[in-house]
Amino acid sequence: MKKLILTTAVLALSAGVAMAQTVRMGTEGAYPPYNFINDAGEVDGFERELGDELCARAELTCEWVTNDWDSIIPNLVSGNYDTIIAGMSITDERDEVIDFTQDYYPPTASAFMAVSDSVDLEGGVIAAQTATIQAGYVASSGATLVEYPTPDETIAAVTSGEADAVLADKDYLVPIVDESGGALMFVGDDVPLGGGIGLGIRESDTELRGKFNAAIDSMSTQSDRIRLRFWRWLRFYINCDSFCFRST
Repeated sequence: MKKLILTTAVLALSAGVAMAQTVRMGTEGAYPPYNFINDAGEVDGFERELGDELCARAELTCEWVTNDWDSIIPNLVSGNYDTIIAGMSITDERDEVIDFTQDYYPPTASAFMAVSDSVDLEGGVIAAQTATIQAGYVASSGATLVEYPTPDETIAAVTSGEADAVLADKDYLVPIVDESGGALMFVGDDVPLGGGIGLGIRESDTELRGKFNAAIDSMSTQSDRIRLRFWRWLRFYINCDSFCFRST
């Protein structure tokens, strides 16, 4: 009986350890090239590949979960998943609710995109995705802010004439402008916002945060291999410092 009890206890402990090694990675699945849903219905993109690499280095088994952007932080806090890896900029306001790893992608410029270079960026109607740093910037700029749940809807607002311009991460907008055949263009100056992109972690999960920070650190020592591996996602942004996510 004692042997049976001991064996049961060991199995329960082993199961607990195995469960502890499974981490649910929360992403939006609607923000290429960072994250999107591919034709097979799976999460794909720069952050899928990066997240899988970080999990391998941290010796974690990771599962991918999608969630709408406007509830992505509340659902992390409530335990629906264990991380946010969704192109999320590190800001003081968000840091009051959740913790972040160190940035895996440096602060990048935001930019205005429109159908005409004569758009009034100070007094016009500017689209931005709900609950983003770009929406906060527009709201405080004097322009009229219109918010949309998804990035695609912000672009549609500009092309349909509902908004004069959209403010978004420039690296999201670059391929859209390039593929528009001149119908869309960048206007005005770039806007520096945010403190880089990191993984969002619950404040109580300090051990998990440490594992991902160590994994990010380990990637910085292998710049050539990492640069080539992620080239297909980051081909518009090739200037690299210590590794390909930290462009100059």
